[in-house]
Amino acid sequence: MTAARIVSVRIALLLAGLLALLLATGPAAAQVPGQRHVQMRIVAESDAPAAGSGVAIALASVPDAGWHGYWRNPGAVGTQPRLNWTLPAGASVGDLRYPVPERLTVAGIMNYVYERPWTLLTELRVPAGLAVGTRLPLRLAIDYLVCTREICVPEKAVLTADLTVGDGAIDPARRAAFDGWRRALPKPIGSPAVFQPGEQLRLRVPFPADVAIGTAYFFPLTEDAIDYDAPQTIRRDGDAIVVATKGTGRPAVLEGVLGTGQGQGFAIRATPGVVAAPAEPAPIRAALIAFAGALLGGLLLNIMPCVFPILSLKALSLARSGESASHARAEGVAYTAGAVAMCLLLGGVLLAIRAAGVAAGWAFQLTDPRVVLLLLVLTGGIALNLAGLFELPTPQVGARSGRGGAFATGALAAFVATPCTGPFMGAALGSALVLPPVAAMAVFAGLGFGLALPFLLLGFVPALRRRLPRPGAWMDVFRKCLAVPMFLTALALAWILGRQAGVDGMATGLAALLVAALGLWWTGRRQLRGRDRPWWPGLAALVLAIGSAMLVHRAPRAGAAPTGIAGAEPFSEARLASLRAEGKPVFAYFTADWCLTCKVNERAAIETRVVADAFGKGGVKVLVGDWTDGDPVLGRFIEAHNRAGVPLYLFYAPGSRDARVLPQLLTPATLTDLVS
Repeated sequence: MTAARIVSVRIALLLAGLLALLLATGPAAAQVPGQRHVQMRIVAESDAPAAGSGVAIALASVPDAGWHGYWRNPGAVGTQPRLNWTLPAGASVGDLRYPVPERLTVAGIMNYVYERPWTLLTELRVPAGLAVGTRLPLRLAIDYLVCTREICVPEKAVLTADLTVGDGAIDPARRAAFDGWRRALPKPIGSPAVFQPGEQLRLRVPFPADVAIGTAYFFPLTEDAIDYDAPQTIRRDGDAIVVATKGTGRPAVLEGVLGTGQGQGFAIRATPGVVAAPAEPAPIRAALIAFAGALLGGLLLNIMPCVFPILSLKALSLARSGESASHARAEGVAYTAGAVAMCLLLGGVLLAIRAAGVAAGWAFQLTDPRVVLLLLVLTGGIALNLAGLFELPTPQVGARSGRGGAFATGALAAFVATPCTGPFMGAALGSALVLPPVAAMAVFAGLGFGLALPFLLLGFVPALRRRLPRPGAWMDVFRKCLAVPMFLTALALAWILGRQAGVDGMATGLAALLVAALGLWWTGRRQLRGRDRPWWPGLAALVLAIGSAMLVHRAPRAGAAPTGIAGAEPFSEARLASLRAEGKPVFAYFTADWCLTCKVNERAAIETRVVADAFGKGGVKVLVGDWTDGDPVLGRFIEAHNRAGVPLYLFYAPGSRDARVLPQLLTPATLTDLVS
């Protein structure tokens, strides 16, 4: 942001603030109860603080959906809240402490905000010499700005709390809540930081090389130090990280918060000095590792029941065709191009959704029941085709020869594989979400390349093609056998649709599949009789099926996902903080009805009797995060652990600072060893 723009923005904010103040003081501007877009309350850690002691005071705020409040430094626009305390005689409060904020970019302008519930903390100093039972009334008048992405509204609130001098006792549940709020505050970095001012400001912060920095970002508290709208680059330099961005001034001291992107942060106070640029950009190595993980993960997707039939049929069609080596190579390249293009398309849409400020992860489209219904119709049609109910001249899934058919088959294989997440894939896609866009797209391309690699090798290695069985009548039997896993996939999608949209939604999906199947069967009959334009009944049926998808809506859901472990609870960060404050070991897992890997792990490991017995003896508490509907709160928590989606398995040992991230493929022994 240019200096002129900063000045103009600040003048506009000053005028807006004066106008809000004038409106707030007029009788017509009195706040209507229940109409505020941020609900606030004062909470004391102890309702009976001892005389002469300090007691923590929290200002807990909950914004309405789509609204946000501002950090102490609001960024390029916005304003911090103004507080006016009325306290008992002799009492005082300390400075406000703010949790680590979030970034919000609107029209290219950076804001430092809170879009989720947040809590400010301070301390009330109780005068000495007061008798037990003395009342301590607190009153706070607060003026603040609350905004959506389109409008801003000045609001005010008057909050009160009545304390009584006592023995300082603290309720355990209240203590757990305050411990959770304190964890959201930035921690002191513990070592001196240095910054070099100038047109390109560089900030060097001591940070151990073996500690992950996640999606780090520097939130400045010192004004007129950096351009808020300019991008920041974060690079490793041994046991330090260097933040580089556009500078706008030469402050004597640079203060701020280094956020890790995982809800944590470190308070920074840097003095001027010389900061050399790191020699090697760290994202290159991270991108290469993520690319390798995505390639291996894509390769393993070929054994999934929704992909294996498509790959097998395509491979057999290549063996049966008897075409030249050049034709085999062309089909391999086209199949690969289709798989890579589909992964790039899904990855690009995912990055665009996230850039718009929406929490989303891999397989984001499956959180919409309309997409699940379309997949149900698609997989059901493929299964009926493999079973021999109908034959289509175009497009024959997996069997159509030529580059166009191979490209379409590769794209189809990539699309239907999205519900599956295997080893290597979760961490790789999670890394892609924090890499620069070009590097992230390379990781998505690696996923598609790994998925297409077996067929690509068949096209380019004649020895592999020669090992394929000779064509014969058995191929028709094998093709019908391949219909079984596709029918099972369709059955699973119908179950998912029922979970998302209720019985009515499942009935609509099955009716759409029936209509599509009848149309395709009619098309096949017309094709066998040599009719002109035989495809129109199938096309009409598919249009009806797509239209029915638009009628499906998500049904309200209550409670946690079904689980076989007694005592399991729905996941929430507040409940997790409470259990950890009580010193309980916690196993938290995140699942979705459409995630095949999740369901296999639950049936084969998590919900087994041996694990239930081990967890019961070890006092392990189980929290279940159901991400079937794409809950954005869960999405942000999952992302904070370097995952792009489910499954995610975490174990919190008593007294440990961080969670232990478990493998994406579980065995009962993996879980029982946690408490052995």
